[in-house]
Amino acid sequence: MFAVLKTGGKQYKVQAGDMLRVEKLAADAGEKVQFNDVLMLGGDAPVVGAPFVDGAAVQAEVIEQIKGDKVINFVKRRRKHSSKRTVGHRQKLTLVKITDILASGAEKSGVKAATGSAPAGEAAPAAKPAKKAAKAEAPAAAAADDLTQLTGVGPAAAKKLAEAGIESFAALAALSDEQIAAIETVKVKPEWVEQAKELAKG
Repeated sequence: MFAVLKTGGKQYKVQAGDMLRVEKLAADAGEKVQFNDVLMLGGDAPVVGAPFVDGAAVQAEVIEQIKGDKVINFVKRRRKHSSKRTVGHRQKLTLVKITDILASGAEKSGVKAATGSAPAGEAAPAAKPAKKAAKAEAPAAAAADDLTQLTGVGPAAAKKLAEAGIESFAALAALSDEQIAAIETVKVKPEWVEQAKELAKG
């Protein structure tokens, strides 16, 4: 009995005992994974999915995380340009051994589904630290105002002010000199603050 499975945008024809190199999976060596996207089951009574076969799955054991052969991309420009560039690439792959092909009952097997991403042992990338700006210090406003009403503030400047956490006249009017100096995205002019104070009063 054989099966045609889909993983990593590719299709593979497999049977029990086959060793397979697939796109990198989120699993460590020794783990058991299950491919649920089965396009076809072959044998005495072939079954073709539409597009997948319901309840069918292919189970495999992860042998190790490997890299593919190096692919060289070489660019050479002719004549007077006289430049060339070489870039090497090794695709990250996972070596698996097919252990079993299930014709039905895949959802009840309890085996982790094979998904392509970072290995389970690797930590998730840390969140980027917040920029040291007046964003946290600026008072929050109930609703955003149209900052382009200020003289000299266009759509681009209004967007930069919003990135700094200033979206209302009240927030702009409440800025101190230290907070204004801490804003890196846009240079806040004193006349903007004066106009914002007047507009905030209504």
